[in-house]
Amino acid sequence: MKSKINHIRFLKYLHLEPIIFIFLFMVILINAIVFNDNLISVVYAICGILYTIFAGQGQIKCYIFGIISTLCYSYLAYKSAIYGNMLLNLCYYLPMQISGIFAWKKNINRETNKILKTKLNNKTRLIMAVSTIITVFCLTIIFQNLDDKSPVIDSITTILSILAMYLTVKRCIEQWILWTIVNFLSIIMWIKISLSGVKVYSTILVWIVYFVLGIYFYIKWTKEINYSK
Repeated sequence: MKSKINHIRFLKYLHLEPIIFIFLFMVILINAIVFNDNLISVVYAICGILYTIFAGQGQIKCYIFGIISTLCYSYLAYKSAIYGNMLLNLCYYLPMQISGIFAWKKNINRETNKILKTKLNNKTRLIMAVSTIITVFCLTIIFQNLDDKSPVIDSITTILSILAMYLTVKRCIEQWILWTIVNFLSIIMWIKISLSGVKVYSTILVWIVYFVLGIYFYIKWTKEINYSK
C-alpha cells in the first residue's frame, strides 16, 4: 500500500509532457528555419506531437490536434506518392478520430477526467497477429502493382496503423506497441523520401518523436493499469 501511494504521488508531480513539448517545439522551429522546411510539414509535426502527448495522457482533446495533423499528413503523403498512407489518413484516421471523441466520452474516470485504460487477452492478440501478417502480404502485392515507392513499408505501416487506431479508440495499451513499430518504419520511409530531394525534415523529426513517445507511454500505461488492479 505504501509503495502504491508513493507511486501515485510520483506520477502526480512528474509532469514531463509539457517539458517535452516545449523542448520539441523549439527543436522543430529551429529545424524549420535552418532547413527552410515545408510549412505543412511543420504544422503536422506540432499538431502530431500534441495529439500523441494528449492521447498518452488520456485526454479527449487529443483528437482536435489529431484531425489537423491527419489532414496535413494526407497532403504530404499525396505529394510524396505514398498513396497507402494518404488513403489511410483520409478514409480511416479522420472518421476514427471523430468517433474516438464519442467513444472516449463514455469511458472517462470522473475523478481524473481521463480515460479508463484496458488491455487485450492473449487469444485476441494471437488472432490479430495472424490476420495482420496475411493482410500485409496481400496489400504489399497491390501496392507493388500501383508503383508505390515503398510497397513493403507502406503496407506494413498502413495495416498496423489501422489496427493501432482501432485499439486507440478502444483504449487498449497494445496500441503503443503497434505505434512504436509503425513509427520506426515510418522514420526509414521518410528518410528515403528526403534523400530524393523533398524537404520533409520536420516530418522525419516528428516520427522520431513519435517513436520515443510510444515507448514512454507504453511504460506509463503499464504502470497505471497495474496499479489500478
